[in-house]
Amino acid sequence: MEMHQIRYFLAVSRTLNFTRAAEECHVAQPSLTRAIKLLEAELGGDLFRRERNLTHLTEFGQRMLPLMSQCYESALAAKKLASSIKSGLVVSLTLALARAVSMTLLVRPLAEVVRLFPNLELRFLRGTAPEVSEALKKGEAMLAISGPLGESWERLDAWPLFTEDFHLITAAGHRLAGPDPVRFDDLRGERLLARPYCELDVAFSELTRERDLKLAGQHAMVCEDDLMQLADAELGIGVLPQTTLCPEGLRRIRIDGLDITRTVYLYAVAGRERTPPVTALMKLLRAKDWTPHLAAAA
Repeated sequence: MEMHQIRYFLAVSRTLNFTRAAEECHVAQPSLTRAIKLLEAELGGDLFRRERNLTHLTEFGQRMLPLMSQCYESALAAKKLASSIKSGLVVSLTLALARAVSMTLLVRPLAEVVRLFPNLELRFLRGTAPEVSEALKKGEAMLAISGPLGESWERLDAWPLFTEDFHLITAAGHRLAGPDPVRFDDLRGERLLARPYCELDVAFSELTRERDLKLAGQHAMVCEDDLMQLADAELGIGVLPQTTLCPEGLRRIRIDGLDITRTVYLYAVAGRERTPPVTALMKLLRAKDWTPHLAAAA
């Protein structure tokens, strides 16, 4: 099946006249008729019922019409998009983010890049550290922002952006929501809102075992927003990165004895071609002063 056959079919469907359809398509009528017959042979059924002064779609043709229209429109859209990309009218940037990295950290750098490149289309991927690494390897993402990816790869470039602590998150009415800081042992008997998608969750679990800190159990979260909603309902306590913003109604509390930090990195693949927006975002992120984000949660 070729695109000109579909175009001829749609023209005949619209005009219900082979002569007018040929004129509309700027092709000789015998050529159009031959193309339609080849299309019918390939599809295995008559698309039109041909009469002397009246041509109309068969039931088979009526069923094919919306599919053919969609196919033709998609092909035109793909051709238009390819032309726009080739001419530089449309530029895209895909950024892979660890689930434990707050989008709030990136709003200003991204806004500046979009200002510099008004036609830029942003796309985001979220995942665990292994998923972020895989997205970079496969070329699904041009850049990534995450904590340690947990593997060494000779083509992986990494630039540290900032290092942060972890804080306790509780509802305002929780028993631990009083003095700041609390002791690590004060978490004993609490139910943890666990974050298995974060690379530091394992370190926290190991620390509780080392210090024989007995928890009441845990709920496994899939994102920070869910954790904060459950914490607000006093269904557990959370331990979140310092730069994660919390809504009103939640308390962020430092924990004495929680000697866990993480460094957030900007990742890219060495030797891979980088578009101007990618290069611009890299420069903005590496030059950014992250102190305000850290101080706001201190």
